[in-house]
Amino acid sequence: MIDDDEGARHSLEFLLDVAEIRVRSFASADAFLRSSPPLIGACVVTDVRMPGTSGVELTAKLKQRDAAVPVIVITGHADVPLAIQAMKAGAADFIEKPFDDETILSSIRKSLAEKTGDDKLQTERSEVIERIELLSAREREVVDGLVAGKANKVIAFDLGISPRTVEVYRANAMMKMQAKSLSDLVRMMTIAKIG
Repeated sequence: MIDDDEGARHSLEFLLDVAEIRVRSFASADAFLRSSPPLIGACVVTDVRMPGTSGVELTAKLKQRDAAVPVIVITGHADVPLAIQAMKAGAADFIEKPFDDETILSSIRKSLAEKTGDDKLQTERSEVIERIELLSAREREVVDGLVAGKANKVIAFDLGISPRTVEVYRANAMMKMQAKSLSDLVRMMTIAKIG
């Protein structure tokens, strides 16, 4: 939570505390950046207009650092160009003050849930890529054929090998990829191409 208005900061701190959302607060974006808090599993809520670095500038800086942390920008001076600027900078949400408790809480929970989902997908993607790297060149060619929807006979013809040999490569690839079925293998290969 970053806001130069001490009263607003303490009020939101209290609300998050009661909602059992762990919170750290800062009086400015510059103080936040200097402290370099851990951002894993975090959501940044920042006022837009503050002395020094603004909330929009902070959002852009976090994005430049490749910090995949959701940023919710709050403001008492909502205007459409400012909202557009915040969203272009990478803000997850833009909320006008005064806001009711449920508006901010649901925005934070939604941002954290989406972040958790993104983290799980990236972890799974990394695991799939590691498995793909275990495949031999020929196993990869067979997998690519399977993912393209080709039958074993077509893959065999394309690669100049027998259908039985394709079956052997397919079985080895399925084992290395830890795929339970062809659809599981296709899903994994799709995940590997995301991001």
